[in-house]
Amino acid sequence: MAMASSSSISAARPRPSFLAPKTLVGQIPAILLPRSIPNPNLTSIAISNSRSSPLPLKYSTSPSELAVATPSVTLKPRLAAGETLYGLFLLSSSPTLAEIAGLAGYDYVVIDVEHGPGGISDALSCIRALAATRTAAIIRVPEPTAALTKKALDLGPQGIMFPSIENPEAAALAVSYCRFPPRGVRGTAHPVVRASGYGIDDGYLSRYEEDLLIMVQVETAPGVSQIEAIAGVEGVDCVQMGPLDLSASMGLLWDPGNKKVRAVLREAEGRVLRIGREDRRGPWLGGFAMPHDGPVELKARGYHMVAGAVDIAMFRDAAVEDVLRFRRAEVEIGEEDDDGEKRGDAEYWSE
Repeated sequence: MAMASSSSISAARPRPSFLAPKTLVGQIPAILLPRSIPNPNLTSIAISNSRSSPLPLKYSTSPSELAVATPSVTLKPRLAAGETLYGLFLLSSSPTLAEIAGLAGYDYVVIDVEHGPGGISDALSCIRALAATRTAAIIRVPEPTAALTKKALDLGPQGIMFPSIENPEAAALAVSYCRFPPRGVRGTAHPVVRASGYGIDDGYLSRYEEDLLIMVQVETAPGVSQIEAIAGVEGVDCVQMGPLDLSASMGLLWDPGNKKVRAVLREAEGRVLRIGREDRRGPWLGGFAMPHDGPVELKARGYHMVAGAVDIAMFRDAAVEDVLRFRRAEVEIGEEDDDGEKRGDAEYWSE
């Protein structure tokens, strides 16, 4: 795979203007497109940095008279303050495991509906469980589409993750799915969805962009080759590296520890971190811990968000170890010591 070296690519944050294939033009808000398209096959996208002032919701009674829940602590201020956040991927869609993760102290939990058995609706009970522990919830959607993004954001997560972003055009579209017109294409049902407290939170429209963490996954060789341009898209807050899919895209399926994969990953993460140092607003860098590359190592290399484990994998490992420990026990079941007590039970259950 031909890779552009870091020395041949400017570390400056790219201007948010890109060439988009004609097939994508119909999905992009008209406000982002030029009035004329000189080339029928390519068009330029320019994301506006200006934002309109939405009108507040109208109530028959004063909002101050309503019981508005205190918004959960958002992720962006903590990242901007220099914290390294530690998270967990929730593949099971289990609200019980989500609640345990929150109580255990994870900074964020990614509710994974890309690979997990659950769908967008299953994420709601997990978000509620996490909210009770004041733990930030991030939804990873199955694919970057306007419909899936709209449904996910209406649930009110603190972040959203888009898988397999390979170029800045795709990143710009993902951002547009998260914003209401005229800055994006997100469908408007804010007066009745959970994200706005079902319409009770009349400040939602004025801060939803600032509160939401938009994460794009770069997990293929083509994506790595354009990682600076992807990271430079206005609205992209965090670039999440994906070592497993990266190894597959390089022809090394399930071999993220291969020295070739590790070299490409190290170069890519370094390019994102250089942009972040120049622009303290981001983008931040997120990653998955691997057996050969643990969470402490990722933190030491400058990652801002580190996912240390997957809930199902943690339970699998604990369950396998539990069974093996039982089968390896030297004492026969029912064998008693001189005091009439079964040996091994106290040690086993006290752990």
